[in-house]
Amino acid sequence: MNKRVDIFIRNAPQWQEEFSFLRELALKSGLTEDLKWNHPCYTLDNANVFLIHGFKKYCAIAFFKGSLMKDPQKILIQQTENVQSSRQIRFTSLAEIKKMKKTINSYMAQAIAIEEAGLKAEFTKTAELVVPAEIELALKKLPGLAPAFKRLTPGRKRAYVLHFSSAKQQKTMEARVERCAPKILAGKGPNEY
Repeated sequence: MNKRVDIFIRNAPQWQEEFSFLRELALKSGLTEDLKWNHPCYTLDNANVFLIHGFKKYCAIAFFKGSLMKDPQKILIQQTENVQSSRQIRFTSLAEIKKMKKTINSYMAQAIAIEEAGLKAEFTKTAELVVPAEIELALKKLPGLAPAFKRLTPGRKRAYVLHFSSAKQQKTMEARVERCAPKILAGKGPNEY
């Protein structure tokens, strides 16, 4: 058990019981527990197998190589259309997790077997990132933001461009840029804390 995960669960604004129960199942899998991206993450020989995370409406187990997993229960969810390999099982209550305990254990075992076998997920090559002109202009309005954006990793840049360009109105896009400025200046992605 990792003490940082204890702190994560204790300080979680919601899903504490659900996280604790999912953690119990994860620890029985024999994987190493860590805290990565500010979430409990379970690894095999330093390779990420799955993590536990929460959102407003649900908590989930995210399997890093979920696209390789068989899904007889049809419960694996691709979080967004841009996620290539990871898949989630989502939960909205502790009762739901307890009811699915056997299924969760079998999916965890399957994810571990995939990692032990050394299987690799196929990634489609993404096109060269093109930052729309209106986003570039919004970045230039705040001092130091455009150069900070250019220093981000390709994945972080792509995540921001997707987030900004999904706004339906110009003012919404500009508000998103302004709201994300501290993270961009800190070299972090939109989902990093």
